[in-house]
Amino acid sequence: MERVLVNGEPADRISVYDRGFQYGDGVFETLAVHHGRPLLWEPHIQRMLAGAARLGIKAPDPYGIRDEALQLCRAVTAGALKIVLTRGVSMRGYGYDTHMAPNRVLSLAPGPTYLRDDDQEGRVVRLCHTTLGRNPVLAGIKHLNRLEQILARAECGPEYAEGIMRDDTGAIIEGTMSNVFIVTDGELCTPDLDACGVAGIMRECVLREARRLGLGYRVTRLTCEDLRHASEVFLTNSLIGVWPVRKIDGLTSDRHDREYCRGKITQDIGRAIYANYFSEEDS
Repeated sequence: MERVLVNGEPADRISVYDRGFQYGDGVFETLAVHHGRPLLWEPHIQRMLAGAARLGIKAPDPYGIRDEALQLCRAVTAGALKIVLTRGVSMRGYGYDTHMAPNRVLSLAPGPTYLRDDDQEGRVVRLCHTTLGRNPVLAGIKHLNRLEQILARAECGPEYAEGIMRDDTGAIIEGTMSNVFIVTDGELCTPDLDACGVAGIMRECVLREARRLGLGYRVTRLTCEDLRHASEVFLTNSLIGVWPVRKIDGLTSDRHDREYCRGKITQDIGRAIYANYFSEEDS
């Protein structure tokens, strides 16, 4: 059973006139909870506030949200905390009153069981047909409009841990719930998200660890050809940490699925992320 706070009060209802429900007008964050504390709180809350600012949504008091989060997470060994911030309640129509009060919903669900630093087998994923529309105005924001990801995820049966998405030019952008990294010729690469996609908190952590480890990396345009020639592929988000990819279905036209190994760079990044963000000593 989830624990929920709506505007700081225990509840499980929100108005049908809320613009988050009506139009997807809002932003959200999902954080891993470890021994009573939401991990990577500061970058998550800063991304939420930055996204709200770009959408013109009034920012709530971040210290008040943190108090509510700690209230929900107290005595929880492992969980997933979701924070939703909407523009608020209005009557029909896309226009809105700039003085309306935003709504915030914090919910705590049981935590994932797949955070590991020794994932030897790797995950099987597929290349999705559903594409992401390019829109630099919304690029990077974790907004509530997730229909593209929902349609892409519907392409993936239970045999697939994740689906990889492209934009309408064929560039690899992200997974339905994750960011994508590849290793090619010993160099770490991740897609450029200037036109679409979510700039993940764990994505930034991986780039930070790569700098600390002295690994060369590029943020660049990636294509299916780059995936086919990569020696390693892994996916990241704040709940899964680092997922090595073992196989990508649908990447080649000759029905021979591309397989990968859990190589040294994936291992080094995975160990660093687990040790610095998910270990017993963290936070």
